[in-house]
Amino acid sequence: MGALSVYPVLLCYDLGLGELAFRFLMREQDALHYYSIIALFLLPSLAKNTYLSENALIPGSANPLFSTEDGIEANRFMKGIEAVVGDSIGGSGIDMANFIAQQIEDLGAEVCYHRFLPHSKHFQPLKFFTSTTNDMVIQPNSTDINFGINTIGIVRAPRGDGKEAIVLVTPYNSQRVQSNELLSLALGFSVFSLLSRAAWLSKDVVWLSADSQFGEYAAVSAWLNQYHNPVFLSHTVTLDTKIYGANHRYDGSSEKKGFKSFKRAGTMAAALIFKVGETRRHGDRDSVMMYAEASNGQMPNLDLLNVIHYLAVHRQGFRVNIAAFSSLLSSAWLRVIAEIFHTLGSVLRKINPDWKLDIMVPDYVEGTANLANSMYNQALGVPTGSHGAFRDYQVDAVSLEFLPTFHVKNENAKSLFLLRGGRLIEGVVRSVNNLLEKFHQSFFLYFLTAPSKFISVGVYMIPFALLLAPLPIVAAALADGRSMEKMVDLVDDSKADGSADILQSKSGSWKWLQAAKVLLVIQLWAVLVSLIPYYITQIPDCTPMQSALIWIMLSIIILIALYVMFGSPYSAGVEWKLLKATMITSISIGLGLMSIINFATAQLGALIVIPMSLFSRPLKASGMNFLPRAVLLASNVALAVLGFPPAMLLIMKGLSKGSWIVDIGDFWVWMEFLWEWSSATYLYIFLVHLPCWLLCINVLLHPCHQPGEAKMKQE
Repeated sequence: MGALSVYPVLLCYDLGLGELAFRFLMREQDALHYYSIIALFLLPSLAKNTYLSENALIPGSANPLFSTEDGIEANRFMKGIEAVVGDSIGGSGIDMANFIAQQIEDLGAEVCYHRFLPHSKHFQPLKFFTSTTNDMVIQPNSTDINFGINTIGIVRAPRGDGKEAIVLVTPYNSQRVQSNELLSLALGFSVFSLLSRAAWLSKDVVWLSADSQFGEYAAVSAWLNQYHNPVFLSHTVTLDTKIYGANHRYDGSSEKKGFKSFKRAGTMAAALIFKVGETRRHGDRDSVMMYAEASNGQMPNLDLLNVIHYLAVHRQGFRVNIAAFSSLLSSAWLRVIAEIFHTLGSVLRKINPDWKLDIMVPDYVEGTANLANSMYNQALGVPTGSHGAFRDYQVDAVSLEFLPTFHVKNENAKSLFLLRGGRLIEGVVRSVNNLLEKFHQSFFLYFLTAPSKFISVGVYMIPFALLLAPLPIVAAALADGRSMEKMVDLVDDSKADGSADILQSKSGSWKWLQAAKVLLVIQLWAVLVSLIPYYITQIPDCTPMQSALIWIMLSIIILIALYVMFGSPYSAGVEWKLLKATMITSISIGLGLMSIINFATAQLGALIVIPMSLFSRPLKASGMNFLPRAVLLASNVALAVLGFPPAMLLIMKGLSKGSWIVDIGDFWVWMEFLWEWSSATYLYIFLVHLPCWLLCINVLLHPCHQPGEAKMKQE
């Protein structure tokens, strides 16, 4: 219904009937906002089942080769690495890397090491969207002992030309190795051992044992950085045992072992990151948690997720899950909405069987919780796992976390798990190996409502389009200084005499330049506020609470200084309608640009800033009865409070974590989290949302006594 409301407007413009389009949007702009909210809540009902678009993938077409013997080899590897960890003193990271490398060499595969430093993230305004190159690579003469070591094994495809590769990643913490991490390494090695003997391989296979003592993402990102940005060293880098103390023991072959030259395979076709999580206490079967969101809302090709889901569920019997907002799963109001949509869908299906909107109540609640989490993670712009490092290089990647229901010491259950997990990974590698080109057939822009259900870009953009469509017309109406109803009447009058110009002010003045000046001043203030954290981070031993308070005080001082230098909105004599028109125009441009960078951020932001801007009206405005004025006042104040960025943090934290307690220091930590990950959401908050909020406050506090207003009322 909401989507159909836009088509007559587009048709009017195509036929040259601009006045009809203008009139339609002016009368229907309130309805469009209601339609957009309804369309947003309808999205879980409109989700489609996933399907494979690329026929070459053919998952499960071949019988798996991973057998119980490979599981036995995984157990042998696990016991060997347990012995290395138990015998080492103070240098288990080096010992584990050497043991893994030795096992890879015994398979006849190529092996190399990658040594990297922890990445010190800090705010760099001039390098916001650019990735630092080679800042985590250790130089030859470095004496820093605080570094991580990745071990890389490469199997050259017997039927390939070395131009493409498939990457398998197994993270582990070399300093505090847990039993589930050892099981992850054993699973990775057993699959790699099988692939080293596979005669059907046409793409190289790279196994990355990522040392995640500084974080899983840091280890993978450092390796990818050097993989795509080579560093040419003048001589071989060696591992000196002296820097680990006299108690560190090596065998003869590993003493003073040199770092082999960094080895590469072909262009990465896909990557799969897998690990074994902690044992669940309850559950009828083992499950797999799938993570796909990367930086700034990027998603891998949907076909990769479809292959994993099909093999995990229909071939190996795993339960596949995605992250959800737990607070929504037990929400009473969401269940009421689900009941309404279910009843309405049942009625519509009786009218037309093709309208399949009668989704079951539990499915709708779970789908909404999954959809909310998917939109939130994309809008946050921060990767949900180390797969995000691959998406920065346009490589499709997914992170899998196996959640077993057995205890690690249960040998029978562990062997069965290794068999099923190995066959799942083998099946994914087989499918990707069948591809003759990169993933491109399926969707890259989508939201997930379930592991097997998605919402495509053609559907989820409808609510956003309905919100954004009337804004330019509303801004034009306000800029003319007339009310919306009067503007629609002028359309009819212009048809009669052909002389009225509805988009040109009667006085022909250039008062809008003053409003544009106010907008530029506020935008300048917003840019300065977004850069202040760079200087605050230079202050030593500054707590988050202190940093946030300094940020707030400096922001207020800068705003006052700019108003003194360039004049405030009130001293410039700007009419509030012109100020509001400028605000709406700025919102339209900002949201439109943001939708290109990260659609989820634009969608969630539009739900807040568009009602806040359209409802804004001076609190001292007259000409209204008591009850409408009280309702308008309450709505304006409520929207202004909810639109304040710290209040947004409270809402997001409450929905995602169920915690409704927040302080000022949490806002600094949240902003620090966004800029450390170079999230475009940080730019949206300070270059789009914050200026809109301040303009809204200026409209609310406007004295509403302008020279031309009385004359306009008489007319």
